Amino acid sequence: MSKRTWGVGLVCGLAIMICATGSAGADDAKAAYLAMAPLSQYLMASPADEIALARSAAPASLAADADVMTLGSHGYETAAKGKNGFVCMVWRSWTAGLSDPEFWNPKLRSPICLNAVAARTVLPGYLERTTWVLAGVSRTDMIERTRAAVAANKFIMPAPGAMSFMMSKQGYLGDAAGHWHPHLMFFVARTDSSSWGANLRGSPVFAGQDDHDPITTFFVPVAKWSDETPAATETH
Repeated sequence: MSKRTWGVGLVCGLAIMICATGSAGADDAKAAYLAMAPLSQYLMASPADEIALARSAAPASLAADADVMTLGSHGYETAAKGKNGFVCMVWRSWTAGLSDPEFWNPKLRSPICLNAVAARTVLPGYLERTTWVLAGVSRTDMIERTRAAVAANKFIMPAPGAMSFMMSKQGYLGDAAGHWHPHLMFFVARTDSSSWGANLRGSPVFAGQDDHDPITTFFVPVAKWSDETPAATETH
């Protein structure tokens, strides 16, 4: 394992990519989420509810054997141990890009199952950001910490093969995105989206990136939700 510290920024949120198309929801979000809400608004009713929502991120054949983490007042803890190397959890709004207008949206619930590579090289950054949030670190300070880590070459990039499932029908990815589509996500060091054919007319690949994080996230919609029901094909 590298002796560098873990990356302290994280992947840009799906809402960044959605808002880039000029969604009206983004303007509303800018006015609505200027600061963190009380922590209770980000927590779920019970660990059991959060475990079920987390597992809904991927097909049962995968999620049933994954680790599950849940959020409490002191951060994320492992609520169930698995055996396939995947980690399922529910990401909150601070997974978004640091410039995302929905960064503090307490309604956001993003069920995700990360593969072993992403759990090793992407997840620690999100967990670290969560500790910042719970410690009351301002978004301005988070940006400065991220810039400093990048400048010092201490930002750990996603390792090759880092990906995740986001196929939950119950997820809420933000006011601009809503449920969006069931999709896979691939995490790479910041790159030109055209190298993946992303964000081009007719392409099924979307890319999102935030000005403050040196990571590009690619989104590939899939045809079914994790419960195997068909997903609507209309765009959002």
